[in-house]
Amino acid sequence: MNAAVLCVSRGIARVTGAALGPYQTAVIRIGFSATWLLFLLRELPHRGELYGPDSPWSHDLAEQLIADNGSFTALMWSDGRAWFEIVYALAVLSSVLLLLGWRTRTMSVLFMVGVLSLQNRSVFMGDGGDNVIHLMSIYLVLTRCGQVWSLDARRARRAAAARARGERVADRVGPVLWCASGFLLLTVTLAGGLDGDWFVPALLWAVWLALGVWWAVGRSAEGSQPRILLDVVTNVVHNGALVVIMAEACLIYATAGWYKIQGSRWQDGTAVYYPLHLDYFSPWPALSDALAANGTMVMLITYGTVAVQVAFPFTLFNRRVKNVLLAAMMIEHAVIAVTLGLPFFSLAMIAADAVFLPTSFLRRLGGWAARARGRLSGRGPAGNPADGRATVPGPRTRAGTAGGTAGTAAAGTADGKDPEHTRVGFRA
Repeated sequence: MNAAVLCVSRGIARVTGAALGPYQTAVIRIGFSATWLLFLLRELPHRGELYGPDSPWSHDLAEQLIADNGSFTALMWSDGRAWFEIVYALAVLSSVLLLLGWRTRTMSVLFMVGVLSLQNRSVFMGDGGDNVIHLMSIYLVLTRCGQVWSLDARRARRAAAARARGERVADRVGPVLWCASGFLLLTVTLAGGLDGDWFVPALLWAVWLALGVWWAVGRSAEGSQPRILLDVVTNVVHNGALVVIMAEACLIYATAGWYKIQGSRWQDGTAVYYPLHLDYFSPWPALSDALAANGTMVMLITYGTVAVQVAFPFTLFNRRVKNVLLAAMMIEHAVIAVTLGLPFFSLAMIAADAVFLPTSFLRRLGGWAARARGRLSGRGPAGNPADGRATVPGPRTRAGTAGGTAGTAAAGTADGKDPEHTRVGFRA
């Protein structure tokens, strides 16, 4: 009984004491924002035909569909070209800023608004990758995806260093963004622009109110009860959203694999042969013909795809097997991007797969990127090989305890983990 209680206590402490998977959520943020940004830039010359006034799916047809399903899109607020260009430009800008990790909480909301506005405007423009981006843009709003590899993380480190020197740190940009977004949100709500399904308006207002409460509570003393409570709630929401993202990825592969098993072409091992002969999915006809000409290769790819997709959700309890299948799926999506001409679908799926990447690998990847950036900038490689950030040793003190505490704090900061942060809600 005591062992069970201890296990439950440890689980609660882990879920509430820290936002888990900081590197995984950072990769998801970077992956999906980059995928959507590249798509918007590629379709820039054709944006009017896809989502704008020149679309075959006219504004009237879109209004009729949205009145029926209650989906959210800001493009329904006006049918003018100027408004469409503004929404498209904001979608591009929010993708860039989310990719860089600048004000990630606000940018994740704007990113979601941009994705939903464009995709719900013309529902027949897209593929499975767009559906994944659609869902993940909502989940990202609930995560703390700017803890590492972001401008927010760099600003937090600089603010902490300034406070350690006794300097006063004031955030002027955050309150301005909050006031401007609140004014816009109130105006749109009173004008009836958020009529329809309640979920998106409720999410927008909830995030706006949470940001205001977070800023107000953040001005109180470190370790105060309101700050501890708010941090615990934020960690629980983040960890819950992370679980949903992982479950969503598993569900995608499980349903795809089990539906494939029911198809006769997948059962006889010839399913991959047919899309290789479709002109729409043959950007490199010579490569497609070479793959289709090898019957053994077609059979192995067909059966291998089904086996990997069906087995993957069951391998999450075995780290080594999971990593092998994860690498196989990412390679498979890279091949799909080249052979079938579906780069954005493949990028979206690889970004979704990245939530299962090992933390040790992601830290090494960050270290390699930091050293490469140092070489390109002429400063040479510097910092911790684990994550590319320099570790400054704490000052020597006469008391061994004080020196040990400073060293522990420095190590925790270099690892991207605040040692005080991990005990939020459980301190005396």
